[in-house]
Amino acid sequence: QVQLVESGGGLVQPGESLRLSCVASVSGFSIETMAWYRQAPGKQREMVAMAKRYGSRVYADSVKGRFTLSRDNVKNTVSLEMNNLKFEDTAVYFCYAEFSGSTYWGQGTQVTVSS
Repeated sequence: QVQLVESGGGLVQPGESLRLSCVASVSGFSIETMAWYRQAPGKQREMVAMAKRYGSRVYADSVKGRFTLSRDNVKNTVSLEMNNLKFEDTAVYFCYAEFSGSTYWGQGTQVTVSS
């Protein structure tokens, strides 16, 4: 059974930073895509940052220059460094993985930006 386990969410003030991490419990497969999505209250889930196994990173326009995605293809981990957080970054953040024609989601971790 594949599991994605996230960590690192929390409550921060505007301008502060957080780092989210996700570990995929996968063996014998190469994960093609790993990404972070988020869902704010009353809004649709949206892609925040994505990386193919050997491709470049793709970021949502709203986070470009502030968020950085890193992945380790050996350890099957993906992290999201979030700097200069804004009120509008408040959401539940989900780790995502795609391989062997299937998609997988983590349980989500709450990020709240509040003064």
